Amino acid sequence: MFSFRGDGHKIYLQLREQQDINSIKELKETEEVRSFYESLDSRTLQLARFRMIKEQKGVGIIPIFVTAIPWLLFLFSSKLQKFLFKDGSMLWAVFAFLYLIALTLSVLKHFKEKAWTAFHLEIIQDVLADRGKNSK
Repeated sequence: MFSFRGDGHKIYLQLREQQDINSIKELKETEEVRSFYESLDSRTLQLARFRMIKEQKGVGIIPIFVTAIPWLLFLFSSKLQKFLFKDGSMLWAVFAFLYLIALTLSVLKHFKEKAWTAFHLEIIQDVLADRGKNSK
């Protein structure tokens, strides 16, 4: 099954097609993560939650890096142009290609890290909320 929609829709399609939920790799992995967090005591979970929040707030470093590079290149633009465009050289194409690859990879890494942090935070908060309900 191929879809340009997100992972959420892919999981929906897998759930709709499969009778055995345990055969869906993503749900099995989620269950393993949740089981692990349920095995930890509440204090440890709370400390992990604090670190996850720190991680979530610190993920913004990658977009700053991505937006700072063009300004850095702008500062050295005349020297960079002389170097990249001298004598009909194709160095500018190599430079542009490598820059776009680095830019794409760093943006993808940023959103992947952000998604995984949100995933773990949500599970931890859910486990802590369940414990809060059960203790009342």
